Amino acid sequence: MTTSGHSKDFVLKVVQPSLVGLMDGSVSTLAPLFAAAFAAPDLAFTIGLAAAVGAAISMGFSEGLSDDGSLTGRGHPLLRGIITGVATFIGGILHTLPFLLPQASVALYLAFGVVGFELLAISFIRYRYFRMSFLMSAMQVILGGALVFVAGILIGSA
Repeated sequence: MTTSGHSKDFVLKVVQPSLVGLMDGSVSTLAPLFAAAFAAPDLAFTIGLAAAVGAAISMGFSEGLSDDGSLTGRGHPLLRGIITGVATFIGGILHTLPFLLPQASVALYLAFGVVGFELLAISFIRYRYFRMSFLMSAMQVILGGALVFVAGILIGSA
């Protein structure tokens, strides 16, 4: 058992691939989504959806093909790939959904809030399952997210 009360197998086979997917989906889709939101607000949802689906497929395959689980003990590659892909999609689609709203400015503020929630959730998962300091984890995750977010705004505003 780990200090989180869950087995090492659960952490390796479920939590870790979920966290990798959630982190990638939450962060990697920020730049295309917010670039679109600033450059072509009417296309933001479509571009965010495409980024979330593309990232999910890419991450699912990457995780599933990274090893067969026999050497690392990380579990069956198909299951890890599915977990990672689904978590990546969730991470990418949550901050995309506000762009279904007709007012782009309202959608932007709502999406900012959703991104903040996602980054704090990632920090909490790292704290809960990997015994990291919540404050240090939040600072690291927020820094990474902020860099990608700023890149998206700069590209979309150019």
